[in-house]
Amino acid sequence: MLILGGCASAPSETQRLQTIAGNWVTIQRGDTLGAIASRANVPLERLQRFNPGVDSRRLAVGQRILVPSTQERAPSGGPYRYQIRPGDTYSSIARRFGTTAQHIQTANSGLNPSALRVGQLIQVPLRGASSTSRSVANSRPPTNSAPSRPSPRPNPGPVPSQAKGWPWPLDDYRVVRQFGSDSRGTLQPMLLATSRGQRAKAVADGDVRFASSMRQLGKVVIVHHSDNLQSVYALCDSLAVNEGDKVTRGMPLCEVGYSNATQRYDLLFDLRHGGKPIDPRQVLR
Repeated sequence: MLILGGCASAPSETQRLQTIAGNWVTIQRGDTLGAIASRANVPLERLQRFNPGVDSRRLAVGQRILVPSTQERAPSGGPYRYQIRPGDTYSSIARRFGTTAQHIQTANSGLNPSALRVGQLIQVPLRGASSTSRSVANSRPPTNSAPSRPSPRPNPGPVPSQAKGWPWPLDDYRVVRQFGSDSRGTLQPMLLATSRGQRAKAVADGDVRFASSMRQLGKVVIVHHSDNLQSVYALCDSLAVNEGDKVTRGMPLCEVGYSNATQRYDLLFDLRHGGKPIDPRQVLR
C-alpha cells in the first residue's frame, strides 16, 4: 500500500519502491499513474497496460492498481509476460486482460494450471491480437538439412508503399530458410546464417517493444515501425538495446548466437504488418 503522509514511522523511499514494484497498491488522495510509475521506476505505458480499463483521469481513493515487476513485459500486441501472484488462476488473469483461460493455457502448454507457483512467469496472449512472440516461439528449431523452398502463406493485405528497399538485418549472411509454410503447413520465419561476431541491425527506424529472452529462442528483439510494421530478431546471444529504446535504421540490436542444432551462427528474422507475418522479400532490397 502506498503511504504518502510524512511521519517518523513512514518507510524510506527505497523501502517504498521495494514494496510497490510487483505488487498491488491502493490509490491515496493526490496519486496519479505517472507518479506511481515514477516511484516504482516502471514505464508509464507498461503500468497502463497492466491496468486495462483504468482511466488515469478518474482514479478513485481506495482503487487498487497493479504495478508490474521488472521481470514483466507488456508489448502492445501481446503476449504479456506476467508474474503469478497469490490467488491467481488462469480464469482471473484472463478476466483482467480481456482474454480467455483457454488462450492462456494454450500459450503455456508445459505448465499445470492447477499447480501455479507465486512468482512464476507465464505468457498471456491477448484476445484478437496476433502475437509476434507467440507465433515465433511456436516455430520449430532450425535443422541442419538444406531447406526446401516453401510456398508462402498469403499476406494480409498490401504492404505500405514506403516499406520498400529496406536493408537486410545482417551485412554478411546467406538465407538457409525462406519465409513460408513447411511440409506440415506450419508458417516458418526466415532464417539467416552468418559468421561469428555478426550483429543484427535495425531494418528501419522504430521503437524497441521487446528486448529479452524467450524459451527456445535465446534473446529476442522486437521493433515497432511506422505504418503498423514490426521486425523480429531472434536467436541472439547478447542484446545491444533495451525495451523502450528508439532505434534508427542500421543501428545494432544484438549479436547473433551460435546454434548447437545447426552448428552455425543463425538469426531468425521475421517481419509483420498489423501483427500478421509477411514475406521479408517484399520489403528488403
